[in-house]
Amino acid sequence: MSNRKSDGSMGGQSLLLPESYFSSALQLDQPPGRSASSIDLSSANSPNDERRTVLSTQSVAARKMGTRQLIPKNLAVTSRPKNRHHTTVVTLPVPLLSTDISWEDYDSDAGDGFSMRRNRRNKSYRAAVTSLNIEDLPSELQTETLTLVSEEKAANQKQAHKSGRKRTLGRIRNRKHAGSFKDEPRFYQQIRERGLNANNLSTEDDEFTPTGPPEEDQGIVVKNYRAAYMTWSQLQQVKDLGILEIISPEERKRQEAIFEIITSEFSYQHSLSILVRHFKDSADLKKTMTTTEHHHLFSNISVIQEVSKRFFEDLEKRHQKYPVIQDISDIVQNHATHHFEPYIVYCSNETFQQRTLQKLLSSNNAFRETLKQIEGSEECGGLPMISFLILPMQRVTRLPLLLDTICQKTPKEKAEYFAARWALKAISKLVKNCNDGARRMERTEQMYTIQKQMEFGKIKPFPLVSSSRWLKKSGELSAYTDDLSIFRKAFSYKSYYLFLFNDVLIVTKKKSEESYVVLDYATVEKVEMEEEMTDSKLNLKLQMNPNSEGRCEHMILVAESKLDRARWVTALGDVKQGNSIDNDELPQYEATKAYMPKAPDELSLQQAEVVIVLQEVDGWCHGERMRDGERGWFPANCATQITNRTAMENNIQRMERLRKETDV
Repeated sequence: MSNRKSDGSMGGQSLLLPESYFSSALQLDQPPGRSASSIDLSSANSPNDERRTVLSTQSVAARKMGTRQLIPKNLAVTSRPKNRHHTTVVTLPVPLLSTDISWEDYDSDAGDGFSMRRNRRNKSYRAAVTSLNIEDLPSELQTETLTLVSEEKAANQKQAHKSGRKRTLGRIRNRKHAGSFKDEPRFYQQIRERGLNANNLSTEDDEFTPTGPPEEDQGIVVKNYRAAYMTWSQLQQVKDLGILEIISPEERKRQEAIFEIITSEFSYQHSLSILVRHFKDSADLKKTMTTTEHHHLFSNISVIQEVSKRFFEDLEKRHQKYPVIQDISDIVQNHATHHFEPYIVYCSNETFQQRTLQKLLSSNNAFRETLKQIEGSEECGGLPMISFLILPMQRVTRLPLLLDTICQKTPKEKAEYFAARWALKAISKLVKNCNDGARRMERTEQMYTIQKQMEFGKIKPFPLVSSSRWLKKSGELSAYTDDLSIFRKAFSYKSYYLFLFNDVLIVTKKKSEESYVVLDYATVEKVEMEEEMTDSKLNLKLQMNPNSEGRCEHMILVAESKLDRARWVTALGDVKQGNSIDNDELPQYEATKAYMPKAPDELSLQQAEVVIVLQEVDGWCHGERMRDGERGWFPANCATQITNRTAMENNIQRMERLRKETDV
């Protein structure tokens, strides 16, 4: 079979072959009385001799059930080997089958006479195999059977569909952005920019260690896991041009910092598209709420998406000009100054957004079930909708840290350094306006609500609503009093509800769920509160001197727990002491999860933010956020302590630099 010379090439030479070869291996249909050695092979060249083609399925061997025959190996296995003409021996029952000649019988890679016969033989054998009825085979033949090609393809397609992988058939190699960060976009919730660390920017792929799921009733917590995409040094174009051998290590770190802003913006844009397409534009979800609730929930997120798209396009154009990017500070400054105003609107709506979401989750079953289905879809990655809603706040607060990293990697004598500083000031001003907008809306609405609920009665009233006043903490405490009588001394407890604002403390008695009667008040400068250092009692000593009537008032209050007592003391202490702390020796914690506060004295955290911890009680930490000095409580399981002394010193230097240069 390995001899591919045609019959015509032999001329008139006689072909000498052993008689045993034809008698044992081929034994084709022969006239009775003729031996295999008497066959005249030279007669095949005669044009008058009609050539008869015998298919393998019509041979004597094929008619014998269970007999052995020679077949191409590529027909007996699922994968086709390179040597198409290698033979093997199998045992198969093959029924009779007739086949017509067509253009498919010809092999396209050869033109000799054997090509047509070989292809016809292969085709007939495939037809014979596909016509088999496996159930009718004897039991000894059912143990080892051939898998049909069509069945295997269906099984592979089903398995690929089950595993979530798409069959690309090699098309992935022909992508427009092959080998770039745009091939497999990640969720912004699942990446961590290296530039958020105050340490030297690493060029290695450090994977962020995943943390366990949060406990119940710990606020809205979103986990983040991985490092952001590939690094600039891993780009194929950078390797092909040999850029790493030309530039200095310092310039390489600067390019990494610049490139990370581009890749993280693409990831952020990808997550925004998921939020708009699968949540905001969902007809099923929209049916479960009113138009007002839908607006409070999503606000102007579509505008934010368009802003991010234009920002990324400008960054990408700069990157496509040449792998070594000279600077992107001008792009950041331009967008932060002229195009990022929608972020202020979105952040100002945060109060209504969180309240609307909590209301829908607690009282709207249709909304809850529909949202659960959308969150569980493959497109959303199983992430909760709240992790998408907080993305604009998360992104805008990270940009100053990423710009600060570029500043630190740029030599101070270059013009790019001053451009980066101006861009840092512009983006920091935007963050400050976003924070002020969110606080202003929340505080104004809260003050109007509290004023409607309060009744001053016999106490001299005063205007409660003010643009410079906001609530720091509120809650119920028991007052410990002495009841003196002629025969004995008795003790009793009275329940009071306290409102601590940034400038005044109001003591009330709860009349109903939404009504309070004012009993007394005093400015915070005239209020003293301290813990009673006993293990069995959770007492607080409160002194108002003077109170609303101009006299000194003493009260002993009882808290529900050590944590509640500590939170009241720190709330009053933060109001009176301001931001004057010695933070050089205090422990630092890095947020591993984003945390949304439930109470006014709690601190909101974004992943990778650094907090100076002032106190820890019963699994909660009281700390100061480094980027803006805001204080509050947060769950201890949302952060991990920083033990590297160099990293702690770098964090302190970054905090001082940001607050001085950006006036945050």
